[in-house]
Amino acid sequence: MMHFKICFLALLATNVACAATIGPEGEKGESREQFAELDAQNWQEVFFDAGTGDWRDKWSLDGLKAEVSNSAEGMNFRAGAVYKEDASHAVLWTKRSFTGDLKIEYEYTRTDEATRAVNILYIQATGDETQGLDRDISRWADQRTVPAMRVYWGQMHTYHISYAAYGSKPVTDDYDYIRARRYRPDVLPRKNGPIFQPDYQRTGLFATGVPHQVTVIKQGDDLFMKISNADKDYLCHWKTGGQPPITEGHIGLRHMYTRSARYRDFRVSVLKGTGQAGQPAGPWPRLTTRLSTGLPTQGGRHALVQ
Repeated sequence: MMHFKICFLALLATNVACAATIGPEGEKGESREQFAELDAQNWQEVFFDAGTGDWRDKWSLDGLKAEVSNSAEGMNFRAGAVYKEDASHAVLWTKRSFTGDLKIEYEYTRTDEATRAVNILYIQATGDETQGLDRDISRWADQRTVPAMRVYWGQMHTYHISYAAYGSKPVTDDYDYIRARRYRPDVLPRKNGPIFQPDYQRTGLFATGVPHQVTVIKQGDDLFMKISNADKDYLCHWKTGGQPPITEGHIGLRHMYTRSARYRDFRVSVLKGTGQAGQPAGPWPRLTTRLSTGLPTQGGRHALVQ
């Protein structure tokens, strides 16, 4: 009983400390100063896609029901329309893999009016070799024609950031959240996590049709996400040092069923002089095989809140 009380009080203290640093524009104080310092470093662009050319040149798609198109405004990405259907999920992956510390920047404009489900940014995904999977996820893309969530948290090492995110029940107020995770498929039982603290809620961001500039910096055990629109600059900050580091892999854009958005000017940069350029992956195989993983679902069903 005493051990339980100590753990509870420690968790409560952590949550209170996190809450004290979060304001209407997310993190304040030291986190903002640290982000500004990291953002001002000598970054070298190694990947760029304006979103106006053929998306197939630089991206590959998981999901047979997704729609991707290009226009003068950017890359339009729409998941399948059937809620709770695994086949209606969709993920776009960079064909290049990236090594080391990264800065990821892009313009995101939500084009749906959904009140459930999430968008996810995957940062440097690799396959779990303990399950006999190739580290290069492009080599087993044929196993993700039905992109069920459990395939990703159950078979990949990556950082995951949910944003423009809602729960499994329709939202009727101003609730949304931003949440970061690190997938650990090498740990049994496999779970969708662990979750990094804190969560950021009721951000006031991501209204339909409003462009948002997203900047993500992953350096050492710091993970930042800054979202800016005409009204605010919102900053999130997570410490990742409690888990094995993510150091290489592909970058992914995930839309859960029913979600859609437009992406523009997507760029990836590394620190100049580190020699950490994006590496081209091998050819992505044609998607001809149906998914068969045998992985369990969470609690007998797929988790809806990511």
